[in-house]
Amino acid sequence: FSRENMADKKSKKSEPPRKKAKLDDGGGDSHTKTALLHEDLKAKFKVDLPDDFYQLWDFCSTLDAENPAGALEEALGLELVGPYDVLANKVVTESAEDADFLLHWRYFYDPPEFLTVIKGNNGTQHHIGYFRDEPNKKPVFVASNHAEKDCAISPQGDNLFAAVKLHLDRVLKQTKDKKKKEELKKVSDKLERRAKDGGYSLDERPASFKERRKKMVTKTFHGAGIVVPLDSHEVGYRELPETDGDLKKMLKKIVEAKDDDERMTHFGDLQEIVTLVQFANDECDYGMGYELGIDLFCYGSHYFHKAIRNLLPLAYQLLGRDDFGKVIEAHLEDRRTEDLARLKYK
Repeated sequence: FSRENMADKKSKKSEPPRKKAKLDDGGGDSHTKTALLHEDLKAKFKVDLPDDFYQLWDFCSTLDAENPAGALEEALGLELVGPYDVLANKVVTESAEDADFLLHWRYFYDPPEFLTVIKGNNGTQHHIGYFRDEPNKKPVFVASNHAEKDCAISPQGDNLFAAVKLHLDRVLKQTKDKKKKEELKKVSDKLERRAKDGGYSLDERPASFKERRKKMVTKTFHGAGIVVPLDSHEVGYRELPETDGDLKKMLKKIVEAKDDDERMTHFGDLQEIVTLVQFANDECDYGMGYELGIDLFCYGSHYFHKAIRNLLPLAYQLLGRDDFGKVIEAHLEDRRTEDLARLKYK
């Protein structure tokens, strides 16, 4: 029974030039990226931001030098947010708590693995961000979610240029106005040239995405799946005793129970799975508790927050992904569907 089979069940103020970062992870040189800025963003958001993050800012600066963050808003309905707000010096950071950075533009269904950097339609709460399996590693792909709709995470290439291009193509397809279509095509051509110059693929599902699919041990409710290390004997993950469909039915009974007594009765079924997770952790199958915690988070009910607190921070600790544990704990303390800008704008 292979792992592959298991997988199938946001105006920058003018500043003096700063020293360029010595290390570059591809995509050419950025006018924006400096060692000081890069380390500052890493300390605040607990992850390394790849070069395409800075390159997209540079590109947007060529479209609107006064307001790069809003350069794509009129044509595409996209605005650069999240870490971009710190890059652009648009937010007050001096008195901010650690959690304010971790939760800045973190949508309701964003798991710790997801970091929003672009927001779209407010009605559907469409947003785009980096998805990574480990906090100290590069993102494995760029993803999107419509939080007003559900928890589904959709891959959008392996860099922000690909994600913006895919969104642009969808907007172009839906646009009837001839003048607007011409404007969109101009933006598209500029975007393609910049991506090509930087060596960025515009494929929705590049080879790196396909390689990761082979490492996924299960899809989880959000569909993007999880990856955990497995040894030669497949130790590291064991399946939940319920299918996704049956688990959702179980959770539905808990959420829709007519009173607390009935709810506690149904919680008994979930507790049996939690007990199995404890056995799995004892035998180094850390992926089981990880999967259950993510599924409960994706289901979206506050009734499961206590169970998630018991499952996910421990799973992240056992997997050596402690910073993700900090994110989930902060998120569960203040999980919102609106007012998502946690840092105060200047």
